[in-house]
Amino acid sequence: MTSMASSGAKAQTLAQKLIAHASGRAAVAVGEIVTCGVDLAMFHDSSGPRRLKPMLEELGAQIWDRSRVVLVMDHYVPERDDDSRRIVRIAREWARDQQLPHVYDSQGICHVVVPQHGHIRPGMLCVGGDSHSPTGGAFGAYMFGVGSTEMLGVVVTGEIWLRVPETIQMWWDGALPRGVTAKDMMLHMIGRFGMNGGRYQAVEFAGPAVQALSMQERMTLSNMSAELGAQTGLIAPDTTTAAFLAEAGAPPVDMAPWFTDEGAELTRHRFDASTLEPYVAAPHSPANAYGVSRYAGTPVDVAYIGACTGAKLDDLRAAAQVLRGHRVASGIRLIVAPASIQDQEQARDEGVLQVLLDAGAELFPTACGACSGYGDPMGDDVTVISTTARNFKGRMGSPSAQVYLGSPYTVAAAALRGFVTDPREVLA
Repeated sequence: MTSMASSGAKAQTLAQKLIAHASGRAAVAVGEIVTCGVDLAMFHDSSGPRRLKPMLEELGAQIWDRSRVVLVMDHYVPERDDDSRRIVRIAREWARDQQLPHVYDSQGICHVVVPQHGHIRPGMLCVGGDSHSPTGGAFGAYMFGVGSTEMLGVVVTGEIWLRVPETIQMWWDGALPRGVTAKDMMLHMIGRFGMNGGRYQAVEFAGPAVQALSMQERMTLSNMSAELGAQTGLIAPDTTTAAFLAEAGAPPVDMAPWFTDEGAELTRHRFDASTLEPYVAAPHSPANAYGVSRYAGTPVDVAYIGACTGAKLDDLRAAAQVLRGHRVASGIRLIVAPASIQDQEQARDEGVLQVLLDAGAELFPTACGACSGYGDPMGDDVTVISTTARNFKGRMGSPSAQVYLGSPYTVAAAALRGFVTDPREVLA
């Protein structure tokens, strides 16, 4: 059910407040075009230096503020061929020549590594050279992805223009049942509204079920707002945000202003988390998403737990709950590629990683890996169930690979039984 909230004279959505702050104004109206100062520009080895370096040299331009630039090597590491070695070498040499202070080389995937080092904080406006940059919205920051030409403008001027978007609020009441996650919430929303459901607007996730999520689960929601077609995916910061940032060593931030005012103009969709079941998206779109029962019994060859969307510490813990004391089904390949070195080492310390290895998992590098078709891509005619965000034809390797999407619980349950399974049956 959809309703339009009444509009107050000065009531602003979280998105409007963030954009107003970045543009030096008290308030902004939907549809206005404003110029915003950028607090952080993030790019990786694929989107960054190899594209920016020649353009900057041609212009004879310099980086506006090196302290506000973060570079992460995550797409072409570890280097496996001459092309990847060339791309990563360009990034490393450019980072050294520019004396960039924030460089994370082979530490994990940018959307996880950057927040873990406290770079994204409430009230900021950030851009990223990757389509999953909306992940930063989980921290109450306005963060979105841009292409190389837009990034060039940001890197030189420190500014970017925006059209103030409408806000679409996804309000979740109730509490998630055991074995149901933020990934299931997202697949449900994408299945309902489609991949253009966000209409390149600001999507805000709110309500008791969202507030109850861990920080990493919130990151999954904001991350996959890209698959919903949104520009950004926002969550108002709270004590959960503050605790995460304190552990990351971030400076204290005033979180009080960053929420949507009562009476702000927005479109609201309401959901009941307590009735949600695990969801699975069938090939070749995240929008082919239905309750797991629709696909139960589908045989799989590979179970992939990886990517910024589905291999954070909380995701690894979920998979371990399913697999503890068990071995994967005969003939099934279980691949685990943790999202960051930090998460991998904490999973090791907790014994979570050993549970996965004892179950028969192959441990892969902490990088984008097969999610972007790199490293060990999926072969011809295999059926894969994956924790990644996308299952487009050919994205993870061969165009003939059939890729299903699910939560870490669902992927682990499929690995255990050899076919798509409702993880609640195993957890019970």
